[in-house]
Amino acid sequence: MATSFPLTKHGAQLLKDELQRLKSVERPNVINAIAEARAQGDLSENAEYESAKERQSFIEGRIAELEGKLSAAQIIDPAALDADGRVVFGATVQLEDIDSGDKVTYQIVGEDEADLKLSKISVASPLARALIGKYAGDVASFQAPGGEREYEILDVLYR
Repeated sequence: MATSFPLTKHGAQLLKDELQRLKSVERPNVINAIAEARAQGDLSENAEYESAKERQSFIEGRIAELEGKLSAAQIIDPAALDADGRVVFGATVQLEDIDSGDKVTYQIVGEDEADLKLSKISVASPLARALIGKYAGDVASFQAPGGEREYEILDVLYR
């Protein structure tokens, strides 16, 4: 039995949308491609058939993976959190780098949702682990690839 893992409401919707697309668009397309390749005769040297079968295998594997993730997910709506200002999964955290004074904002999300370009960091990242449980005004220090880093927590938002 798989253990549950956290996923934001938005992240769960993205996985559901991908699953729907795979089942309603990609799967029928690959089935048609396999049928067309079969109609060409000799399958032993048919590159289109082999390619379509590989694509089908990938799609079916991804469908099973998404269904498994969604069934094991503990879906959290950040807007519904009431953590009394504490940094928790799903929270958006405004930070200031103690050394440089640079300000950054990150949302702490599940591993499948993490995307630094969108300011979403994985709950398993060193920074997120250093932030969890702290409050605005606290300083979080963690080991980054370039050495020890410290951030002051300016604000914690649930949105």
